[in-house]
Amino acid sequence: MSVYTIAGSKFEVGAVVALKSADFVAADFTTPLTAATEVKEPKTLGAPIDEWATAEFGNVTDGRTRVFKVMRKGKAFDLVCGIDPTDAGQLAMRAAFDAAVSNYAMRFTFADKPASGAAPKNSTRLFVGAVVGVEDDPSGEIGLVKFSIQPNSNIVVTHASPT
Repeated sequence: MSVYTIAGSKFEVGAVVALKSADFVAADFTTPLTAATEVKEPKTLGAPIDEWATAEFGNVTDGRTRVFKVMRKGKAFDLVCGIDPTDAGQLAMRAAFDAAVSNYAMRFTFADKPASGAAPKNSTRLFVGAVVGVEDDPSGEIGLVKFSIQPNSNIVVTHASPT
């Protein structure tokens, strides 16, 4: 498969999801993303990243510091959009920020499906996350809103496919 442009990709927010100890799988998102709302007017989508926190141990005998992976943590990212006060997706993100219950199903859908196949599908990134910040910036020629999102689960990757 060749590289693709990001144009046509989208971000959606779904229903509240309870966190769990085990990693999520794609099937866990079927119900909470049934009526997902697309966040319109994206300028940049950000990047959902699940990374390892590390701990160091200095072994004086070997003269070597070892680095160990200890826990995984989603890295916060920003979704930047042109302000649209009537967009259902932007309103849903603001409501998610204001809500006491803060973890929602979220989905990136990339515009990378194959040109041929029985039923080509785009790749997705699914995760449970919290909207931890909303920053309106009306200072430029076009007003922007930045939604800061903190993933609180693993990132489930589904690959583009011809079927």
